[in-house]
Order: sequence, then structure tokens, then C-alpha cells
Amino acid sequence: MSMNNTLAEIADLVREKNPLVHCITNYVTVNDCANALLAVGASPVMADDRAEVAEITSIAQALLLNIGTLNRRTIASMKRATKTANTNGIPVILDPVGAGASKLRTRTAQSLVRIARPALIRGNASEIAALHAGSGNTRGVDAAEADQGDDAFSRTLATAKALAVESGAVVAVTGSTDIITDGKRVLSIRNGHPILSRITGSGCMLSCLCAAFCAADPKRILEASAAAVAAMGHCGERAAADTALAGTATFRTALIDRLSRITGSELAQGVLCEESA
Repeated sequence: MSMNNTLAEIADLVREKNPLVHCITNYVTVNDCANALLAVGASPVMADDRAEVAEITSIAQALLLNIGTLNRRTIASMKRATKTANTNGIPVILDPVGAGASKLRTRTAQSLVRIARPALIRGNASEIAALHAGSGNTRGVDAAEADQGDDAFSRTLATAKALAVESGAVVAVTGSTDIITDGKRVLSIRNGHPILSRITGSGCMLSCLCAAFCAADPKRILEASAAAVAAMGHCGERAAADTALAGTATFRTALIDRLSRITGSELAQGVLCEESA
């Protein structure tokens, strides 16, 4: 089976299995995340109180940890939820939003890598570099200029592979070319559109999609993560074409619309994926 067909198969599995994804996530983008999950055929639950996170995690098929609006209350909830996820064999997806921007964020993200043993770490180049090095130059929640562009690709790839080996997780780095690696195999995705970076929540939505796709096929985390990244990029391209004369608010709605209509066959035809070592 070709890689495009594999990614398509996993996309269809999400609608078939309707996985429940427990999201302890960024309250700035929580509504978009819920709608993105519903659009691709998954079911979202957003519970972050320490008194119920373990119970909610126990009935879910994936756990997403997003540190975008970080506070000490949710840090405790995240750590408690991961114990249940690890005990029950539920894949944990970590989005280290803004790692490198503050000591609290960087330390928290690194602690969650150790405690949660994530199946997938999904971030931009600066966040991944900060996780690997312990410090960074993240610009708020965005990748620093030095970590963007074609000239930074080889450095980002090396960092992603090193972090994957150190953590035991698949690492997905999103940018002009998306990188998904387990430290040995590398999948590069060249779908996407610049307007995705102009709306709040595109990265958070993507991490939620990654959780849903990993829940649908937990034995193929590398491929499932790549399928989610490809689906988001492809739907971003289509939504941008649909709303070429409109603005970013219209694009956001069109993106959800496109995610709600994506099929495996469409993804197989539209994905631009290359595999390397």
C-alpha cells in the first residue's frame, strides 16, 4: 500500500471509530478544537478539573495536553490524567505551546515529556528546539524567525529526530514543510497555506486532530500523525481557495467545513508526502 493510501485509510478510520478525545487544552481555542474534532468524526470532551480528569481519561481513546494557557491548576490536572492514560495504554499527545518563551513553560513541557511518555509531541520548530535544548527563542507562541524557512530545515530535522530518540515519542514539527519522525523514519508533508498562520487556533486544532487520528490507529502513530497533518494542510489549501476574496474569519469557517467533508479518497489524491530516513 502506498503511503498516500495508508494516510487515507487512517482518515476514514476516524469516522468509522468515532474516538473520544479528552482535551486538557488552551481556553483561547477550545471551541475551535471541539468543532475540528467533530468535523473529522471524533468526539471531544474538555475536562480539566483535577477531581475528574482521571475518570474522564479512563473512558477516552486519546489524551491531548496543550499548555497554551498554562496555569498551576491545569498542570496538576495534566499530570494526574497522564497516570490514567499510561496505565490504560491510551496515547498521549503533547502540544508544548510557547515552550522556550518562559521558564515555567519550558520546565512544564519537559516534565510532561518525562511523566506522560507521550506517543506524539506536536509543535513548531522553536518549541521542539526548546524541548530538546531546555531553552529557546520562541516568539510568544509562534516559531522564531531563525527557526523558519528552507535554510533551517536540516537543523529542524536533526533536532526532531534527536528529540524522538530521547523521548521515545513520534515528533511532528509543523512549518512550510511539516516533519513527522520517530527518530529513524521521516515523513515530510508539503500541504498547507500561509493563511493558516493568520488565525488563532490552527495549531491547537491540528494537535486535536492528531489525537483523534492516533486514537483511531494507535499502532501506527507515525502514519496517523502524518495523516492528521496532511488532512489539516490539504483542507487549509481547499478552504483558502474557497474564500480567496474573503478574510480570515470566513476562512476559519471554511476550514471547519472542509474538515467536515474530508474523505480518505480525497486525501489520497491531495496529499504531498515523501518518506526518507
